[in-house]
Amino acid sequence: MTDETIATFTGNRTTYIKEHVMLAAIGSVAAVGVLMAMGNEHAWTGVVGAVAAIAVRGVYVASEQIGQDWVLTPTTLVSPAGVRIPRTEIAKVRTIFSAAQVITRTGDKYMIKYQSDPAATAATIEGARA
Repeated sequence: MTDETIATFTGNRTTYIKEHVMLAAIGSVAAVGVLMAMGNEHAWTGVVGAVAAIAVRGVYVASEQIGQDWVLTPTTLVSPAGVRIPRTEIAKVRTIFSAAQVITRTGDKYMIKYQSDPAATAATIEGARA
């Protein structure tokens, strides 16, 4: 007997880009701050370095991160790696930035990343548990 699919959660490209822009901005401020604290006359290079690093990382792993599908059935939540989490073992679902974090009764934690509406993702999983 196969379980019917209640919902599929896939990373959202727009959310992924927004999160990387935010990381680049935070990295830029941090890099400039460190360079200024060190007395570097060219602190602006921190912006260039941070933006370049986050951009390269973003492009390099985009297809891998966005292409991950989580599948919710009446009995389980299945990760992209095929890990089956019985819904009876899900203790809590909470949101962290653009992710929904699933916490099991044994303390294992799983992140469903780059959700356009992580609260809705969490609510769907919580609703399936009820």
